[in-house]
This record gives sequence, structure tokens and C-alpha cells, in this order.
Amino acid sequence: MHDALYFSDHHLQVRDMVRDFAQTVVKPSARAYDLDSRFPWDNVKRMAELGLFGIPWPEGLGGAGMDYLSYITVIHELAKVDASHAITVSAHTTLGTSPIVDFGTDDQKHRYIPLLAQGRVLAGFGLTEPGAGSDAGGTKTAAVDKGDHYVLNGSKIFITHAGVGEVFVVTARTDPKAQKTHGITAFIVTKDTTDLNEAARVGVGHAPELAKMGGIHAGKKEDKLGWRASDTRELIFADAMVPKENVLGTVGSGFPQMLHTLDGGRIGIGALALGIAEGALEECLAYTSQRKQFGRVIATYQGVHFALADMATEIEAAKHLVYHAAWLKQHGHPFKREAAMAKLYASELAMRATIKAVQLHGGYGYTTEYPVERMMRDAKICEIGEGTSEIQRIVIARQLLGDLID
Repeated sequence: MHDALYFSDHHLQVRDMVRDFAQTVVKPSARAYDLDSRFPWDNVKRMAELGLFGIPWPEGLGGAGMDYLSYITVIHELAKVDASHAITVSAHTTLGTSPIVDFGTDDQKHRYIPLLAQGRVLAGFGLTEPGAGSDAGGTKTAAVDKGDHYVLNGSKIFITHAGVGEVFVVTARTDPKAQKTHGITAFIVTKDTTDLNEAARVGVGHAPELAKMGGIHAGKKEDKLGWRASDTRELIFADAMVPKENVLGTVGSGFPQMLHTLDGGRIGIGALALGIAEGALEECLAYTSQRKQFGRVIATYQGVHFALADMATEIEAAKHLVYHAAWLKQHGHPFKREAAMAKLYASELAMRATIKAVQLHGGYGYTTEYPVERMMRDAKICEIGEGTSEIQRIVIARQLLGDLID
């Protein structure tokens, strides 16, 4: 991809800064965090110091004041080395913080965004429920109006940062009589991190001055196939008291707000999946140009040529899809279809590329000595999270057909 098409010199400086951090800090530690399924607090502290948790937000709100393309570049570069670190920044920024930026009042923005943009605390997004995955309109979590506050009961599952985070945007049904996607409202809720000792040790992750709400708890940590250094848990509401001032936007507008947020999230996951695929190719180029079989390096065999060429070509196509969708979003153009295409293509490519990478590494590819097995495990969730491949195809088809069908 020709850099000048999307990137200024500033974008390339951001890319080089994150690339250097990923290679020098993340790469040496990623395997241990993955094997232990341990949240990388030390690296999170370093990412906060670099400003990576506030890339696209205004400097007046504690952010870095950069643009959306800079943010997508950060996700792409981190994921080339480790997807868990990339999703930590992505879920925090797109899912946890952007709804407050997009729909929050001035008071809400000034109360929460500086803490989030500086990485002082981590954010999350509570949409998925035990009975409402792809069908987000099936939300059962209830919010009952009690005058000056709402009482929330229910639970959200597979929530990134449910344990480690302190600020969440969640949906709950405020009108039980309303049909499916109507009567759902978004709320900003807060709780203490489950890792108070680690947060105290590294100096980020907990803000004692942030008012916390009772009745909000994190469930047990999920033991996952991939993204193992990312924190995923159930978020449980047991008579959680949420002040009226923490309603996000207007009552009943939660569902369209969530769809808007997920459209942006798809570009982020597209960039993350692209990073995994590109990282896998880089590992293959290094390995096949050194590994010898039958007296010559395996990169000289035509079968290896074909595999590498296919990976590189598809990665180039995915780059254009991802950065085109990001460019459209940044410039205020409609991007729903392009975001779904980027997420669909890049996530399925990440799976194909990492399977091929393990194959090219032979027996070594099946061991933790090389990172390609981790990349393969990390790739799979990209086809599932933030809208499955099947849902992306539905979104794309609906955009294509428009008014042609009911």
C-alpha cells in the first residue's frame, strides 16, 4: 500500500514509535503473559505513559489530540506483535471511551474522559448477555426508574476489562413493554478494579477520586483460547444504583448508540486482525529464509513462494479495506458497509494466514517457541467478537440491497 495515500509524516512517526515499543517491550514479554493468562499491567503502564489510551481524543480532555487514522495505526502495529495488547487499547478506546465522547454531556466528558484518555483507569462496554449475543435487541438487563436514580439488575458476558476496568458503558432495558430494540438505554457505570494491588504497584488502573457505584461486580475470569493476556469476564448488576446523571444520551436511545459504536469497533478489529496476519507473514519470512531442508533454505522452494505470495497479496488487500474505512470515518462519510467489509475480510484473512504460518514453521510452529501458534489462537476471536462474520455479511447485504427488499 502506498503510504502517501492515507498517511502524513505524522502518521508514520506514530507508526514508528508504536512499532519500536511493540518490538522492544511487548515482544519479549508477550509469551509469558499469554501462557499465564495474566493481564500485562507493567506494559499497560508503559502504554499509558506513551499516550496510547487517548490517541484520538482532544488535548483539552487529556487526549493526544491525534486523528482516527493514527489510532487505527496504533492497533495495527501492536497486533503485529501481540493481539492481547492491541485489544486492550482498542476495547478501552472504541468501546469504553468513544460512546462517552460521542453521546455524553459536557459534564460526563469532563468527569470521565481525562481519566480514560490518560490511561489512569481502563474502560469497557457491556452489551452482550447470556441470551443476547448477535441479537443485541434481546437485552434482558433491567433498569428501573427510582426517581433520582435507576436500579440495574442482570448481567453482561464476555466483557473485555470487566475485572480490571473501572468505567463502563452498558445497556439496560428501561421500558419493558417496548419492542426488541426500543426501550434500551445506555448508562455510564463505575466500580473498583479487581486488581487493586497491581494497580497500586504500577500506578495506573485505579482512581480513588472516581465515585464508584454499589452492586456492580466482576465474575470469574474466562479461560480463553486466545487473547489470553486480555481480561474477559462477566459483569454482574445486583441492585446496582446508577444516578440519573449517568444516563448516556437520551432514555431509550441506547440501541442506535451501540450500533454506532460497533460500526467504529469493526474498523478497530479489522486493524487488529490485519496486524495479526502481517505479523504472521513477518515471522514466516524470517523463518523460511533461515530454515534448511534437503540442503537448502526452504524459502527457495516454489511451494513456499506461493504461500508467502498469497499471504502478502491478501494482506495488501486488507490494508486498503481497513484504512479506506478508517479514512471514511475520519472524514465524516458513511462507513457502515466499508467497516463491515474490512472486519469480515481481515478477520478471515487472519485465520487463513496464521494457519498457513504454523504450516510453514512445521513442527516448530506447533510449539510455544515461536509466536505463530499464539497468533493462530488470537486470530479466531476476530471472526466472532464485535459482530460475527455471519453478522458482517448480513450488514453488507442489507447495505447493498437497501430499499430493494423489505
